Amino acid sequence: MGESKERVLVTGGASGIGAAIVEQQRRLGRDVVVIDKQPGGIQADLADATQVAAALEEALADGPIHRLVNNVGYIRVAELADLEIEDALRTYEINVVAAMRCAQALLPGMRDARFGRIVNLASRAALGKAGRTAYSGSKAGIIGVTRTWALELGEHGITVNAVSPGPIRTAMFEAANPAGEPRTQQIIDAIPVKRVGEPSDVAAAVTFLLDEAGFITGQNLNVCGGMTVGAAPL
Repeated sequence: MGESKERVLVTGGASGIGAAIVEQQRRLGRDVVVIDKQPGGIQADLADATQVAAALEEALADGPIHRLVNNVGYIRVAELADLEIEDALRTYEINVVAAMRCAQALLPGMRDARFGRIVNLASRAALGKAGRTAYSGSKAGIIGVTRTWALELGEHGITVNAVSPGPIRTAMFEAANPAGEPRTQQIIDAIPVKRVGEPSDVAAAVTFLLDEAGFITGQNLNVCGGMTVGAAPL
């Protein structure tokens, strides 16, 4: 593979799981391009089509990118009766539509090279989680998108897979589940490996799919410490 294939685009790479993915990719010697609303890369609100287009144009100014991680995510916790439709639309725009925009922008370069790796971040919440109508729906959507892209793009040498994290120790998780609280311990007790995952656990799965998994496509890998065992179909 040529040097251009060693570039990777990570959305939402400024913090949390995204930052761990960026760190692992840089450790491999890759040139990592980050698009995030936060500082630390090309800044853009991934819910804004104009900003996303400008960010992608900047990202591709140095040539094609053949590895894409659609990691950015947005969540607002609300049960159906209290759900604000504007929040739901923003959730889908960031969690699903932004992934479509990024994939469309990188696709010509991947096709020309007859090589591409796309990894979409889904969630265990796609199986259903109270208070997550918009979020779980969007993450189920990204799994469906992953499977469809795998069918469409395989003949071009492009693989497309999803990674679904379970409970991962991020700032968002710790804010919602403070250490030492009974409900936090209940979550840990429900995990077969008896610990909360680390961002590096998810990053390792993503890196595998970006690098070693040329004969794996259209799949969803649950990185959940075993929480989905018995809940998800084979």
